[in-house]
Amino acid sequence: MVALFTKKVSDGGLLAAPIDGVDVLLADLDGVVYKGKGAIDHAVGALSRAAGSGIRVGYITNNASRTDAQVAEHLSSFGLSVGAADVVTSPQAAVRLLSGLVPAGSTILVVGGIGLTSEVERAGFSVTRQADDLPAAVIQGFSPDVGWKDLAQASFALHRGIPWVATNTDWTIPVEGGIAPGNGTLVSAVHTAVGILPVVGGKPEKAIFDAAVARFGAENPLFIGDRLDTDIIGANRAGMRSVQVLTGIDGPKQLLAADKDSRPTFILDDLRGLFEPYPDVQVADDLLSATAGKAVVRLRGNSLEVAKAGDSGVNRLRAACSLLWASGRPIYGLVVAPELYS
Repeated sequence: MVALFTKKVSDGGLLAAPIDGVDVLLADLDGVVYKGKGAIDHAVGALSRAAGSGIRVGYITNNASRTDAQVAEHLSSFGLSVGAADVVTSPQAAVRLLSGLVPAGSTILVVGGIGLTSEVERAGFSVTRQADDLPAAVIQGFSPDVGWKDLAQASFALHRGIPWVATNTDWTIPVEGGIAPGNGTLVSAVHTAVGILPVVGGKPEKAIFDAAVARFGAENPLFIGDRLDTDIIGANRAGMRSVQVLTGIDGPKQLLAADKDSRPTFILDDLRGLFEPYPDVQVADDLLSATAGKAVVRLRGNSLEVAKAGDSGVNRLRAACSLLWASGRPIYGLVVAPELYS
């Protein structure tokens, strides 16, 4: 049998939980801690339990429209004990990159709101909104107030060949009314005008993960996310173990189709699973079946089937993902049993 997930065994001979041995737990926000105005079931309790056990809990967000203090206040409203120092934002990661590109105290053209301007000023830079001020660099982040004139000023300044830093390039952003265009769409508009790409601070780039590791002194961190294209790819690039929790954007279908760069270490229904023994997922040597707990999934011809349902849907999903990932079979060429993704 081939073990896809590294088997971890506690001193008592039982399989270890994902949280075991972790010194810093890093969590994404939307889709992990909350969705809309409400906290996600079991998230607050699990994160509080981790903090109470002596594990440092930090929060990583690509949202550039809010300050770290505003994020901390939002999280505290759910009953979590969070201060501004516990929050790492994409503006912080972007300004960290900016500091290595221009002299201290430079004038920077900022496209974005208070979440970004506050970090630029905190780092000792001067803020301008006008290309005529001859800024040393452009830094761009999302704000709902960003308009065409702001993007035009960035374009005018960048035509001088100065550095360009973006907080993140998320194509979409979840808002109360649904899914809206994110900072990636605004960055793309500037890119179309200037023909270059920015250096990026936020997920899925390493910079924000490196900033978190440095901030919290992490030696064995674990990152929790809900999106494969930003959270999990970013953690993998940073060499960090990761959890994909099924309470946000990406679910079973996306996991089954995940390429090698976007596969998490652990798959959890919700954050209670951080403290539960994680099954030793085994893939048969012939790459035709896999077992997770009591669930068994098999490949037969062009079908991905459930051979034994076991005791949970998440174990069926774990087995199916491991089997597909090990076999190299693309999901679009298979008939997948509905109970693996519904």
